Amino acid sequence: MTRTAILVGITMQQANFEYSMAELANLAEANAIKPVGEITQKLDRKNKATYVGKGKVDEIKSLADYEDVDLVIFNDELAPSQIRNLEELLEIEVMDRTRLILDIFAERAKTREAQLQVQVARLKYELPRVVGQGEGMDQQSGKGGLKNRGAGETKLEMDRRRIKNQISQLNKELDGLVAERQVQRRQRQKNEIPVVSLVGYTNAGKSTIMNAMVTAHSQTANKQVFEKDMLFATLETSVREIVLPDKKQFLLTDTVGFVSKLPHNLVKAFRSTLEEAAEADVLIHVVDVSHEHFEAMMKTTEETLAELDITDRPIIFAYNKADLATNVMFPRREGDSLYLSAREDTGLELLIDMIKEQVFNDYKTVTFVIPFDRGDVVSYLNEHADVLETTYENEGTVLRVNAQESDRMKYAEFIGEDTQKEG
Repeated sequence: MTRTAILVGITMQQANFEYSMAELANLAEANAIKPVGEITQKLDRKNKATYVGKGKVDEIKSLADYEDVDLVIFNDELAPSQIRNLEELLEIEVMDRTRLILDIFAERAKTREAQLQVQVARLKYELPRVVGQGEGMDQQSGKGGLKNRGAGETKLEMDRRRIKNQISQLNKELDGLVAERQVQRRQRQKNEIPVVSLVGYTNAGKSTIMNAMVTAHSQTANKQVFEKDMLFATLETSVREIVLPDKKQFLLTDTVGFVSKLPHNLVKAFRSTLEEAAEADVLIHVVDVSHEHFEAMMKTTEETLAELDITDRPIIFAYNKADLATNVMFPRREGDSLYLSAREDTGLELLIDMIKEQVFNDYKTVTFVIPFDRGDVVSYLNEHADVLETTYENEGTVLRVNAQESDRMKYAEFIGEDTQKEG
């Protein structure tokens, strides 16, 4: 059942305020809430008691009564006392941007790990709000003397302890899942398979790019990830193996999308999941170039990556949805930037070439001369390397191979003098 809401925001001379409000409307719709009105105010600073000024509170109440809405949504995280004061004055449910995003994540989380991460973030959000309720209890119980007041404080402490215990238990379960992923990551590193990670703003097209690559270059093409034109369609980190025609292979990971004012506790909760990006050999920053505020989206992504201490990875900028943008020629490469359309499957091979430049720069073309009694080496290279030419001489099988450093070291005894760098 769709609920209705009034959206409220204040601008303190910040850039992209209009877009921030439009995004709040998109977030509401993603949570089955229909915005039916919007009220904004220019302020130098937020009102400590009610976020907006008293006159605006009256205006909000009049509009909410007229539209008969279910709730009022504010474009920032509100203090517990602000929520309490506003609900008392407006006589209607009040929701802030943080809770709205948390509700969306709770609805979209499918795997056990994602569900645990969201639960931890929600409990951390609720903890100070339990304190807020307790403050109200203390004020009310003051009339009844010290005995009642003490009972109120005891209940408050019990509620806080219960939430802290829940957070502790959930974190223990999360630690176990994180440890499993670390083992998997170490195994991949041991196998020396490069990792490429898709990052970017929510709904920029990361999952579409992954699915296009999986379809074209994976032996598990049926393992598509969920994609849909909506905010936070994917919360889980997906990993797929990409095997190219020349036998080069890498792991492609798709991570949760970012959004402006992403709740700090949510970023912290998903930190372990986003470690896939921190450990990647190269990041692909996917940008919806058709969006009028794509530069602000890029800045938000960069700020979130910095908050996660992911600042030293090589980056390819993939300007996606170029087919929907005006006056954008594609497919087109400019340095470390690429304009493409994953939906139209246009420009993906150029993206593959850019990835290869970054993660396969240790490949060289060498000539192996392998004795006829070492058929196992010939079989290995044919299966795992890019064999350019095969001939047979008296000394054995001669393979001209585009080989990675680990294979060159592994079979160094068979390398002939006629070697050259990959051209």
